[in-house]
Amino acid sequence: MIRVIYPGTFDPITRGHEDVVRRAAGLFGEVIVAVAESREQTLFTLDERVEMSREIFADFINVRVEGFNGLLMNFVQEHDARVVLRGLRAVSDFEYEFQLAGMNRNLYPEVETLFLTPAEQYTFISATMVREVARFGGDVSKFVSPYVVGRLQKKIAEKY
Repeated sequence: MIRVIYPGTFDPITRGHEDVVRRAAGLFGEVIVAVAESREQTLFTLDERVEMSREIFADFINVRVEGFNGLLMNFVQEHDARVVLRGLRAVSDFEYEFQLAGMNRNLYPEVETLFLTPAEQYTFISATMVREVARFGGDVSKFVSPYVVGRLQKKIAEKY
């Protein structure tokens, strides 16, 4: 069984993230969605992002969600994984992701980084854009699940 780690901040989790996880679940024995504590300010707390991700993937028997803080490669080793999965939306993502993969390979050569692109209809979606559209009252229902729409609306009403 190959265990893969799909890391990200998932602030919030989008249809693009869901698409990558759904496809990875068909390719790997176990997918761990690793929700990272962020050094940047996030709209949702780590616990809230973990909770939302768990709700989204509740029906997947080979997907689990865990929060983490610190070096990704330490998390990967703690979970005895050999693969890190990263999503690529556009060419602009590639340079940064390529650098990360190189650094990770230098730190832990036994861990491979694989890239998946989301389905075409999700390539333009980013959590940052979703937050901004939602913050200004726009309809984000095409970009996130109904559960996340509700959480976004509630959080924005509390915060702004």
